[in-house]
Amino acid sequence: MSWNPALDPDIPMGDAIDAIETVIVPRARDLGGFEVRRALPAAARQMVGPFIFFDQFGPAEFLTGQGIDVRPHPHIGLATVTYLLRGRIHHRDSLGSDLWIEPGAVNWMVAGQGITHSERSDGEARRKPQSLFGLQTWVALPKTHEDDPADFQHAADDTLPELEGEGKQVRLILGTAWGARAPVRVLSETFYADAILEPEAALPLPDDHEDRGVYILQGEVTVGGQSFEAGRMLVFRPGDRISVRAGNRGARLMLLGGATMDGPRHIWWNFVASSKDRIEAAKEAWRAGDWAHGRFRLPPGDDAEFIPAPER
Repeated sequence: MSWNPALDPDIPMGDAIDAIETVIVPRARDLGGFEVRRALPAAARQMVGPFIFFDQFGPAEFLTGQGIDVRPHPHIGLATVTYLLRGRIHHRDSLGSDLWIEPGAVNWMVAGQGITHSERSDGEARRKPQSLFGLQTWVALPKTHEDDPADFQHAADDTLPELEGEGKQVRLILGTAWGARAPVRVLSETFYADAILEPEAALPLPDDHEDRGVYILQGEVTVGGQSFEAGRMLVFRPGDRISVRAGNRGARLMLLGGATMDGPRHIWWNFVASSKDRIEAAKEAWRAGDWAHGRFRLPPGDDAEFIPAPER
């Protein structure tokens, strides 16, 4: 069991280890040969900066004719980013967006007061074996933007800032860090990055963000002399100057954080909101199923089915 200094502040582990506020071991779920690991929200941490949901899906291999079929479903009060390392996913949403999510690209879907989307492996993707490996994250919206109209932005992989040197290759996906800025317009102070480290290479965390975390995708890293393996999320204390160093096999990391949110958030199913009343209103609207005149629409081209709201 990893030590949590927030729970055991008197254990004398040294200043460098004290800088790690929380170690999160994701909850794993097997969806029939397709594993998902959820790091956020966790019992120890609801959010890291504005990030309120963090899933690793795969790596998975699909035979010909197989793939994922996430039917149309709704969101409010958040923005989603699906970031792929391998494979392709067909995205359709109620704004009329219809495109394939490709490795390294950013698809930033702002739900605001309400959006519906689907995620599938269909068409050409099912005509041969395929692999899928990636992450889906949700970013909670500030209270001032919860009722914004839905929006969708796409940034191709070659438009994202890349920083290289001293055994490090870092791609900035969202926000600002290390003097660079990603092209997608975010609604609060945010950073999200994909870093590949050669063996023993060290990467400093951005020191201009209040909340900072690292998710270890592959390999192993050391912080303050303690090693952490793949499938761990480390959350650091604000203000400390921190570097993570790859082990002798190198490492691939996702770095995330930003300013803490303007209060806690309620989460129910795919809805995030600053009040329970907002959640209840969204529940009623989705259950009403008034796709022509109601709050939610189904995606054009994928409107023959949808995911019903849970009973509880």
